[in-house]
Amino acid sequence: MPGITELKLLIASMKPNLIEGEFVFCCVPPSMLTDYIHLKPIGMFHEKEGMTLILPIEAARQAGLPAEPAMRMISLDVHSSLEAVGLTAAFAMALGSEGISANVVAAYYHDHIFVPIADAERAIAALKALSAGQDRP
Repeated sequence: MPGITELKLLIASMKPNLIEGEFVFCCVPPSMLTDYIHLKPIGMFHEKEGMTLILPIEAARQAGLPAEPAMRMISLDVHSSLEAVGLTAAFAMALGSEGISANVVAAYYHDHIFVPIADAERAIAALKALSAGQDRP
């Protein structure tokens, strides 16, 4: 099933959900990935400097990996197309206007936004306002 590409429909349909738990971004050498795969990362990305793992904070701590900065994950419950134009810019603008940093991971079905723990509730409020048309581009 193809995802939605029309920006206004994407924004109006997105339902930001604050996911339970705290997460961290850690980097390990690619050659050591097999040493950490048992931690069940929720995301991985291979960069030239190493393998980035997005892990639950407790898994990172137990493995002796850096556990800062701790983030909360917000998943947008709308099936956005990987070819959609403007959704990331729209929610980045809404969060940026609130002074909230955002680390975005686009997966096949949904976009996932990692924000500092202290800003999670404000981020949800800003995204809900955007979706309700109170801050729509």
